[in-house]
Amino acid sequence: MEKELILHESAFEPATKDRQLHQISRPSLSYWQDAWIRLKKNRQAYISLIIIIFMLLFTLLGPFLWTMNPSHQDLNRISEGPTFSKTAVVLGELDVFEPTIDPRLPESPVSNGLELVAPKEFNIFGVSSTQSVRLKWSHVVGASGYAIYRGETKPDKNQNFGVPLAVIEGGNHLSYEDQFNLENKTYYYTIVAKNAEESKNAKTIKVSLPSTISLDEALQLYPQSKAGIKGGLKVGMTIKLLSHPLGTDYLGRDLLARLMFGARVSLFIGFFAPFLASIIGIFIGGISGFFGGAVDHWLMRIADFVLALPFLLFMILFKVVLGAGAGESGIQALLIAMVILSWTGLARLTRGQLLQLRESEFVQASRLLGAKSFYIILRHLLPNTLGVILVSITFAIPSAIFTEAFLSFIGMGVVPPTPSWGSMCNDGIQTFLTYPHERSR
Repeated sequence: MEKELILHESAFEPATKDRQLHQISRPSLSYWQDAWIRLKKNRQAYISLIIIIFMLLFTLLGPFLWTMNPSHQDLNRISEGPTFSKTAVVLGELDVFEPTIDPRLPESPVSNGLELVAPKEFNIFGVSSTQSVRLKWSHVVGASGYAIYRGETKPDKNQNFGVPLAVIEGGNHLSYEDQFNLENKTYYYTIVAKNAEESKNAKTIKVSLPSTISLDEALQLYPQSKAGIKGGLKVGMTIKLLSHPLGTDYLGRDLLARLMFGARVSLFIGFFAPFLASIIGIFIGGISGFFGGAVDHWLMRIADFVLALPFLLFMILFKVVLGAGAGESGIQALLIAMVILSWTGLARLTRGQLLQLRESEFVQASRLLGAKSFYIILRHLLPNTLGVILVSITFAIPSAIFTEAFLSFIGMGVVPPTPSWGSMCNDGIQTFLTYPHERSR
C-alpha cells in the first residue's frame, strides 16, 4: 500500500523573484572603451602612445612656438654648442690692417750663432673680438722672422704652444692679425723668434675674447620693430643674441628649428607613402582575390615582378631619373618611388584574406539578394580584413621613415637645404668628434 504524501502549506507559497540574479555583473563597454582599458594595462604600449603624441605635437605645434627660420645662417656662430642666454657687443666695419714694418731694421740679419731671445714686449693693440685679434711685439736682435702660435690652454714645459698660425718672414715685421675661426673663449698667443731654426725662448700672452656681432648683421637679426631697442642699434652697444637650445650646425643654422622641420618631412613621407601604397595594394589585392581566374593570375604576376625588383637599387634609380635639381627638395621623387615599389606586400595579403572570405555564407547571401561584385568587396569583404590591413600599415610607417632617413643619409633622399632627419644625421656624423652636439640630435 502506497504511503500518502502530505504537503505542508508552505509548499504552496509563491516563489519570490531574486532581482540580484538578473543584475549585470559587468557594465557594457563599447569597442573603444574596452580597447582603452587594455591599452592602459599594457605599460609598453601606453608609453609608446605617449611618445607618438609628443612627436606629433613637437612636429606640428613646435614651429609655431619656435619661429626661427631653419635655413637662416649665422656664420659668426658656426657649430656653436647649446646656448640659452648670450650677449654680444655691436662692432662697426673693421678697418684695414696695416702691418708694422720698421725700415730701420734689417730684414734678414746675420746672427753669427747668436742665441735668440724672446721679445721683451708682446701685446695686443686695437679692439680684440671674435672678428680680429691684432698682435704687436718688439724686435729681437738677430731674428729673420717670427712664428705665431695659438692655443686654448696655457703652454707647458714641453713647449706645446698650440696651433701654428703663421710664420712671419722678415726680422723687421713686428705685427700680425689673427682672423682664423675666432670664438668667444680664452686664447694663449705665443711668439717665437727664428733664424735658421726656431728659438727655444718664447713669450706668451692671454687674450679673452668677448662675443661680438657686426652692425649690419645685428640690423638683420634685430630689426627695431622686433627688438624694441630705443634709439636704434649703435656701435658699442651690448645686445642679447638669439638662443639656440640645441646649438647650431656647420653653417650656423639653428638645430632645433631644423629638427622640427626635418621631422615634418620625415613623418610626412612616413605616413603619406604607406597610405598611397596601401590604397593601391588593397585595390589590386581585392580585385585579384575576389574574381580569381585569369584576373588573379595576371595581377599576381605583375606583383611578383615588382616584388622581385631590387628595392634599394630601384629606389636610387627612381631618385636619379626623377631627381631634384639644385634648390629643390626631392620629396616628390622619393614619394613616387616608394609608392610604386611598396604596394605588393599588402596586395598579396589582401588577396589571401579575400580568398578565404569570398565563399562565406554572408557573401553568398548578399549575392542571392542581388548585390554587385564591387558592393560585396567594399561592404562585406574589405571591412572583415580591416584588422590585418591596419596591422600591415602600422608596420609600413616606421619602415618608410627609416627608408627616407637612410636614403637621405647616403645623399639620395631629400636634397639640402630642405632638412630631414636622415640628411641631418649625415651632416652631424662628419663633425661628431669635434662637435658632439651636432650628432646628439
